[in-house]
Amino acid sequence: MAKLSFLAGFGAGYVLGSRAGRERYEQIRRAWEHAKDDPRMQGLAGMAQARADAAMASIRAKMGNDAPR
Repeated sequence: MAKLSFLAGFGAGYVLGSRAGRERYEQIRRAWEHAKDDPRMQGLAGMAQARADAAMASIRAKMGNDAPR
């Protein structure tokens, strides 16, 4: 999970801090738009969401029913 957060942060930092100019930014943005529509990427996102939901359910179960939401 930490790796995924690091990679997302690195990617955002690269895009925002890129000195390659607007053309490179647009190239990266188009690649992202293409990748996020890919069914494989959507499947991975679904699996990540399911794991996050399971982890939250586990934490809530350990904390008890009166934990704040």
